[in-house]
Amino acid sequence: MKKSKMNVFIFCITLLLLLPFLNVSAAPAETGQKVDLLFLHDTHSHLNQFLAVEDSEDTVLGGFARIKSLIDQEKQENPDTLVLDAGDFSMGTLVQTIFHTDAPELRMLGFLGCEATTLGNHEFDYRSSGLAGALNAAAASKDPVPAMVLCNIDWETMEADGLTEEQTLLKDAFDAYGLQDYVVLEKGGVRIAVLGIFGEDSFICAPTCVLKFRDASEAAADTVKEIREKEDVDMIVCVSHAGTSADADKSEDEILAKAVPDIDVIISGHSHTTLTEPIQHGSTYIVSCGSYGRNLGSMTLSMQPDGSWSCESYDMLPITQETPADTAAQEKIDSFMEAVDSAYLSQFGYTRDQVLAQNTWEFSTSNDLNKIHTEHTLGNLLADSFAYAVENAADFDGHPVDVAIVPSGCVRGSFAKGDITVEDVFNAYSLGIGLDGVPGYPLISMYLTGRELKTGAEIDASVSDFMPTARLYLSGCCFSYNPNRLILNKVTDCYLVDDAGNRVDIEDDKLYRIVCDLYSGQMLGAVTDVSYGILSIQPKFADGTPIQNIEDAILTDGGRELKAWSAIAQYLDSLEDTNGDGISDIPEDYAAPGNRKVVENSRALSDLIKQPNKYAVIIVLAVLTVLLAVILLVWGILRLVKRLEKKAKKRSA
Repeated sequence: MKKSKMNVFIFCITLLLLLPFLNVSAAPAETGQKVDLLFLHDTHSHLNQFLAVEDSEDTVLGGFARIKSLIDQEKQENPDTLVLDAGDFSMGTLVQTIFHTDAPELRMLGFLGCEATTLGNHEFDYRSSGLAGALNAAAASKDPVPAMVLCNIDWETMEADGLTEEQTLLKDAFDAYGLQDYVVLEKGGVRIAVLGIFGEDSFICAPTCVLKFRDASEAAADTVKEIREKEDVDMIVCVSHAGTSADADKSEDEILAKAVPDIDVIISGHSHTTLTEPIQHGSTYIVSCGSYGRNLGSMTLSMQPDGSWSCESYDMLPITQETPADTAAQEKIDSFMEAVDSAYLSQFGYTRDQVLAQNTWEFSTSNDLNKIHTEHTLGNLLADSFAYAVENAADFDGHPVDVAIVPSGCVRGSFAKGDITVEDVFNAYSLGIGLDGVPGYPLISMYLTGRELKTGAEIDASVSDFMPTARLYLSGCCFSYNPNRLILNKVTDCYLVDDAGNRVDIEDDKLYRIVCDLYSGQMLGAVTDVSYGILSIQPKFADGTPIQNIEDAILTDGGRELKAWSAIAQYLDSLEDTNGDGISDIPEDYAAPGNRKVVENSRALSDLIKQPNKYAVIIVLAVLTVLLAVILLVWGILRLVKRLEKKAKKRSA
């Protein structure tokens, strides 16, 4: 008995000693290494909190001072928390007007403790000189700023072709700032490589970008290979400005994840997506926290024995009025805003807090203009503003505006109920810079034939579902369309409206004056590409001469470029003061849609085939030709089979 007990004891001791060397097929345990990651993207100069319309309710969101408080709270629990940004940190509020001189966005990211970022398409909005100025200003400020990573700039091709003056300007600024393909950061003993990517759609959305880029997946794969060969890292994170999409063929960051499986986390900017759960392909996590600093993305990853990383927790941390604001961060933001008043708005005779109008109506959000394909009163108001400002400018040439156009992609904010300030107006239409180097896209004037004007309506009806930023909102023109009709033949009616509200039929060969912002003119080529050249528009001067350089069509007011945001401010300030308090009031005309864009959602056969245009005829003929070819092919095959059968029967006989 004693011997038996002794044997059991020896067996247990032996087992305990051998256990570390046994290959036990149990679930892999964590190694104990963890990484806490906080992330942002598409903050678009929203350093201050902002009033937004969310679910039909006015609410105050965002603000870097509140984000700073949240980051500090997280770092109290884990000082090694990693903070990253995925680009488009600029362009969207008044503070962008000193982007090229003071770089407030980069300096505030540094103040938050952000350790790496990348470039988005809107960083190129102020052209090469603007981006170079921002990078040089950030470097010269001596403030802490995030590392800049971007691995798919195609310097090899550009240098082989010979660098242009603008490309050289950017290269020098990148060198001064310290842009790299990737950086290696160490957090709590974990070495993390962070690389940056600029997506294909980002490049399409950056018409003033003079750089060339390699395919994102190929460049990322080469960079990851280099990291594996040169660096001893535990994790690879990509800050990507490429985005995701419901269309799998266009979901660039998902394509990247599948092509480069060694990337552990992709922070996905550009598409302004809020992912409440990560998208996972293999062991790669794709994460997004939405735009404008509404949320701070948070995730914790734990290393597995095979070296992969598992998402232990993932959350969107909302930035609301309940979030405490960091005093030092707000003081720094306020100093930037004071510079905006003195350096920018004073040129226009405004201050940022100046009230232009009072609003009692509920407007759609800027997001609605992209997502919901119908008429929106916000779009109507903005388009009316363009027409008003041109016809009331000091340099007005006497030719009335027939149609004013606002594309959804340029609308960055909406108006809540209550006071509408200069800052609200700028934030609603904040993009770009003019030929004069002054922030804000200017308005341009061009002439189109009536036939091209109808094509513009068809672009909205047929193409904007594939390119939502091309949804159009009009003043002076109305049209109806049926989304169930054949593509390129969805518009069923299109006409002009005179000052008295009367219908005016469009003459195909007549020239009509069109007003829009500079970006819209620059993007006409992209619309042509999306429609494979079928929907082509040639901007013209009043005499019918083609406009070769769209910047030649820029409008002025008193010798200065007429900025789109300033046109809106002028219009709001001009509206009637209905309650006698000395401030304009938004009229009831904007309380509801005005039949400028009518959606005829009909599947009746008569509605589907009525009034076919030339594109419908071409498509139908093409389909019939293909069908005829298939029928002839099948008929030929059947005849051949019969002949072979006859020959086979003769041989067997």
